Amino acid sequence: MDVYQYVTDKQAVIFELDNVLFPEKDYLLQVYYLFAQFIEYTEQKNAQPIINFMQAEYENNGTDVLFEKTAKQFGIDEKYKYNFDLLHLNARLPLKLLLFKNMLEFMQELVVNRKQIFIVTAGNPEQQLNKIKQTEWNGLEQYLTVYFVNELGQSKAEIFQNILNSNNLSPNQALVVGANKFDEQQSKLINLPYIVSLEIYK
Repeated sequence: MDVYQYVTDKQAVIFELDNVLFPEKDYLLQVYYLFAQFIEYTEQKNAQPIINFMQAEYENNGTDVLFEKTAKQFGIDEKYKYNFDLLHLNARLPLKLLLFKNMLEFMQELVVNRKQIFIVTAGNPEQQLNKIKQTEWNGLEQYLTVYFVNELGQSKAEIFQNILNSNNLSPNQALVVGANKFDEQQSKLINLPYIVSLEIYK
């Protein structure tokens, strides 16, 4: 399937970040690795079992109370929750984040055809910016305009509408690429066409 069929009549495409442009787990698992290495250095606890535990917990149960579970399992002092949280915001990753291959090709085609590219991302703005800075964009970064939902204090729907207004676009001239029902609902509030990012990989 030619993914470009989705945007032949569009002027702009609006993306989320996590699990749309790259897998969120590629960031989180590196944060867990760095935290385990930090604990090994400060507390002389072997990092590898901690890494294995955190990865398994994340993959099976998500991020909820992951520090608390890990601290209990390995006798890690509660004071290190600060370091754990801080790493989520400013970790210097061992490996750059890589865009999904088909998404990279899709975005490159958008640039070639002079379509505007926006990223509207929820979550902690400092953390999301850290992800963006450590992504291998392959030169695409100069074509991106980024909006941080939590920083602006607006709903995604309001930000989408502002993007349309600022660029003199009607809803049918733009497309939202998201990863969940919430993104879809926010798009539909202002009649924006929406597709789930996985559709691009078919």
